[in-house]
Amino acid sequence: MALAAYLSEYKVNVKNEILAGLTTALALVPEVVAFALLAHISPLVGIGSAFVICLVTAVLGGRPGMISGAAGSVAVVIVSLVVQQGVEYLFVAVVLMGLIQIGIGVLRWGKFIRLVPQPVVFGFVNGLAIIIFMAQLEQFKVREAGGGGEHWLTGPALWLMLGLVALTMLITYLVPRVTKAVPGSLVAIAVVSALVIGGGLETKAVGDIASIAGGLPVPHLPQVPLSWHTLAVVAPYAAIMALVGLTESLLTLTVVDEITDTRGQGNRDCVAQGLANVASGLTGGMGGCAMIGQTMVNLEARGRGRLSGVVAAGALAAFVVVGSGLIERLPLAALVGVMFTVVIATFEWASLRILRRMPATDVLVMALVTLVTAISQNLALAVLLGVVVSALAFAWENAKRIRARQHVDAAGVKHYAIYGPLFFGSVQAFSDKFDVARDPAEVVIDFGDSRVADMSAIEALHKLTARYQRAGKTLHLRHLSPDCRKLLANAGAIIDVNVLEDPLYVVGE
Repeated sequence: MALAAYLSEYKVNVKNEILAGLTTALALVPEVVAFALLAHISPLVGIGSAFVICLVTAVLGGRPGMISGAAGSVAVVIVSLVVQQGVEYLFVAVVLMGLIQIGIGVLRWGKFIRLVPQPVVFGFVNGLAIIIFMAQLEQFKVREAGGGGEHWLTGPALWLMLGLVALTMLITYLVPRVTKAVPGSLVAIAVVSALVIGGGLETKAVGDIASIAGGLPVPHLPQVPLSWHTLAVVAPYAAIMALVGLTESLLTLTVVDEITDTRGQGNRDCVAQGLANVASGLTGGMGGCAMIGQTMVNLEARGRGRLSGVVAAGALAAFVVVGSGLIERLPLAALVGVMFTVVIATFEWASLRILRRMPATDVLVMALVTLVTAISQNLALAVLLGVVVSALAFAWENAKRIRARQHVDAAGVKHYAIYGPLFFGSVQAFSDKFDVARDPAEVVIDFGDSRVADMSAIEALHKLTARYQRAGKTLHLRHLSPDCRKLLANAGAIIDVNVLEDPLYVVGE
């Protein structure tokens, strides 16, 4: 009954979910192995981590259809920790990373992802598309014999690789136009693999990166001293990994929401990501988060529910335990071709078409986030920079909107009607609008179309009040909203102004 209710709730097509999960698992293998090698740990650790993280988030996560695993954005952070302290300290950092993420989810801080402006999302997605593309170029390199360095493929080997990649992309593109019974990417992988293996073609295979034969993750307590020194060593890495992981996960969730026209649960996904990382750390694994490339593979293969993620995790386990011999023979060209189609689908081409219609600051923000994401691969930094620049641009624009209309009533009282918010960005323009020397003995500032927003605004009112008092004049405030009155009451020790009560005035009318 529970399974039937689940399938009904998410309108899951079991066949599509299974095929999407298998396709996603095949796309996960080379990516996870490459990220593990980047982090200076065993490829089996990477695959084991991907299995645990993918399974836990598929079952408990806040976004059905989203695929999580051992991600490159997290791998970049942990390199120095592994090199300097060893892999056991990594496991402690991953557990602490997960606990931080659980805390963020429990405190419901995931909602702050709504503060990320659309240009930042565009830049984030475009930057990740570039990262995915650049990562695939590594497969066009070959390691020299005798443990030497790497060099680019040349001659016939290069042309064969390019031809197989192009064939994979062509099949992936054409199959959905013929039939939607099976994912085009899965058909492409199968056809190109059969062509390479059956035809005996010499090209790079998954096994050329590393062997994936082994077993499933088992419980493993980190072998490190339980001391404050250990905590001091791993805490900075854990905090950065937690923020990077949640940034990528929540923004990926936002992208999937737009694609599927549904809404995921950000706070629930924070908790699920945290539980997955705790489980990964306690089974000797690396940290991870949502992977937008593999998520796009899943969505392109029509995986929309939790079942596709569970199948992907199960397939990874099967590859390691019983299917490593076959998986290691798969041509990398087929998987690279699938990821190239993902790059094309992931990149927000619409953001380029509307460049001329976007405000200059939005174009700057989008370009900044794209470049920082692609160059540094520090997703949290890129998003933070984008949000800060967007916020400053917004504050600057609103600072210019404040204005005042003046009139003197029959009793000789001068009124200033303020329009626009009074906050840190507009206090200078606000102060410049008053002529203390020439104003009459009594002055009223009407905030019916404005509001006192922050402590900078209160300080501006305090200084203005002091100027009028030194001139022997009285300043009154009128039509303050309840939140403005609360701010003034809290700041009573530093400001003393007369607030005129107006029983006929209701804020918002």
